[in-house]
Amino acid sequence: MGYACAPRLRSFPLRTFLALLTAAFAVLPPAGLRAQSDLDALMSAVLSRRDDNWKKLQQYTLIEDQSFRLVGPMETPIFGSKREYLWLPRQGFFIRSPMSADGVKIGDAERRKAEDAFLRMEQQREARRAARGGGPPEGQADAGEPVDLPDAIRQTLEPQFVSMAYFLEFKFEAGHYAFVGRERLLDRDVLRIEYYPEKLFHDDPPEGRGNGSQAKDPAAEKKNSERKARGDQIERQMDKVSFVTMWVDPSERQILQYEVQNIDADFLPARWLLRLDELRASMRMGNPFPGVWLPASMNIRAAMTLAIGRMSASFETKYRDFREAATDSRVIIPAPAR
Repeated sequence: MGYACAPRLRSFPLRTFLALLTAAFAVLPPAGLRAQSDLDALMSAVLSRRDDNWKKLQQYTLIEDQSFRLVGPMETPIFGSKREYLWLPRQGFFIRSPMSADGVKIGDAERRKAEDAFLRMEQQREARRAARGGGPPEGQADAGEPVDLPDAIRQTLEPQFVSMAYFLEFKFEAGHYAFVGRERLLDRDVLRIEYYPEKLFHDDPPEGRGNGSQAKDPAAEKKNSERKARGDQIERQMDKVSFVTMWVDPSERQILQYEVQNIDADFLPARWLLRLDELRASMRMGNPFPGVWLPASMNIRAAMTLAIGRMSASFETKYRDFREAATDSRVIIPAPAR
């Protein structure tokens, strides 16, 4: 009798323990989900702070070194160029001034002409943004803020040296990040995070288009539709074979470096003519001013195979000699009277 009842008596505490454990797991979220939620929250904060740094200072200059190299079969140089630019504030915008091309200094007249053209282009970009309601009118500063004269930065769109460094506009995608480990980069403790995108290469449709108010040629409309469908398909396939490695400083909520890799590009058209073997891109940030992170370098490399053999191309940009413009002239724009 005792022997027959013993298993039931011994199993009662076990059943009770399992029941309580099951109830606990039903109430508390799994550890993996909590970790993913924390990672998503971190990346959301990191990507939302992209524009914070270049806006912190009203006046500074920097030099951009840009180089391009095209190499043919058997490492034969085909083409190369080196250019040097100065970025400086002018009339409230960051403009790019050419300094030299392939070792030849740019003349003052040509440099001034290039500066004027670049300034007009930036003013037009700002005007288009203001017309869409995306920013204050040109030249308008916030009331009560100290402004350096005469070239305090007032543009609302990021300068092109920032856009070039962030050549891919990362969109926050919850659940698409994986924590790899902790590393040391730029004398900082950083998190290495891998990002498997779904919408990295997907472009949102431009605003104000596609209203169908004008009659269109049906044949042309069909051709455009087919071209768009093919482009969308390539974008989706590019997302599937790409992944991004990011090194993030969690205390600064700042990406210090990222690398983009394409694993396989066999889906690209015209493989009978060209096969893309490699496509890599990387960007690293620097800390030229206390508390301010700005682009330090960018590198893009591609390798392809043609009928004549393998060719490779590389494009590299470095930013250096960041200097804050010193001035003793400051003015406080008073708040409007109520």
